[in-house]
Amino acid sequence: MSKTIAKSHSFAEFWERNRKSGGHLLKRTIYDKGYKFIRFFLLFGMCFMILQPILNKISISFMAEEDLYNSMIVAIPEHFTTDNYKLAAQFMSYGETIINTFVISLTIAVLQVAVCTLVAYGFARFQFPLKNFWFACVILMIVIPPQTLSTSLHLHFRYFDIFGIFEAITGEALNLRGSVLPYYMMSATCMGLKNGLYIYMIRQFFRNVPKELEEAAYVDGCGTLKTFFKIMLPDAKPILTSCFLFSFVWQWTDGFYSRTFLGNTKLLSLQAEMIAERLDSYIKLELSNAAGASVGYTNCIVATGTLMVIAPLIAIYLFAQKGFVESLSSTGIKM
Repeated sequence: MSKTIAKSHSFAEFWERNRKSGGHLLKRTIYDKGYKFIRFFLLFGMCFMILQPILNKISISFMAEEDLYNSMIVAIPEHFTTDNYKLAAQFMSYGETIINTFVISLTIAVLQVAVCTLVAYGFARFQFPLKNFWFACVILMIVIPPQTLSTSLHLHFRYFDIFGIFEAITGEALNLRGSVLPYYMMSATCMGLKNGLYIYMIRQFFRNVPKELEEAAYVDGCGTLKTFFKIMLPDAKPILTSCFLFSFVWQWTDGFYSRTFLGNTKLLSLQAEMIAERLDSYIKLELSNAAGASVGYTNCIVATGTLMVIAPLIAIYLFAQKGFVESLSSTGIKM
C-alpha cells in the first residue's frame, strides 16, 4: 500500500514539475528514453550480427549429416555428434598444427612488439635526420597492401645474399623460402605483418606521456635506456598489451605471409584451407563414395574447423580482456 502511495506521489510530482517547466521535462524524458531505446536496439543488432554466425557454426558442428538436410531442424541438432570435430582435427593434424601455430605466433608477436616499441619511442622522443620522411615510410607500411610486395619478397628471399658474400663463398645465393627465418628477419626489422600500425599506436602513446617524467629521471642520474625501461615501459603496459594481442591474433589467422614464407610448416590458417579437399578425398577413398562429399557436409566440416581455429583466440581474449579494454580506453582518450 505504501509503495502505491509513493508511486502516486512521484507521478503527481512529475506532472507538477512538467507543468512548471512548460512541458520541457516531459520532452526531455521522452528524448532520453527514446535515445536509450535506439542505442539498445543498435547495440543488440550489432552484437547479433557478430555472434549469430558463430552460434550458427557451433550448432552445425554438432549435427550429423542427416540433420543438415532436415528442414525441421534449425538450431538444435537431433542427432548430436562430435565426429565432425574428430574429422576436422584429423584433416588439420590439429595437435601438431596448433603447437606450431602457437609457438610461431607467440615468438613473432613478442619480437614485433619489442622492436616496434623501440622504434616508436625513438619517433616520439628524439630528433634525427629525415625523421618526417622515415615516419612517412611507416605510414606507407600501413597503407600499402602486402600483396603488392609479394614478388619482391619472393625474389629477395629466394636468392638471399648479403653484399654477395654467400655467392662468393658457396657459388650461389641462399634459398630461404619455406623456412621461418625470413619472417623473423622481417619482424625484427619492423617489416612484418602490421608493424607500421604498431609503431604508430605506440608512438602516439609515448607522445602523450609528460616529458617531465623523463626529465626528472635524467636529473636523478638515469640514462636514456634506464629511463626507457624504468619509467616509460611500465606506463606503456596497456598499449603494449593491445599491440601484442593484435599481433598474436593477426599472425594466428594470417594466410598471406604464412603461405609466402612458412609453406612447409603446418599452421592452422593453412591447414583450414585444405579441409574441404581432404574431406572429399577421404569420402572417395576411405568410404568408397565416388560422388565425394556433399556441399552441406563440406560446409559443416569447414565450419567445425573454423571454430577449432578461433577457439584458442577467444580463450586468450577472455584471459586478457581487462588489459585489452584498458588499453583501448586509455589510448582513445590520449589520442
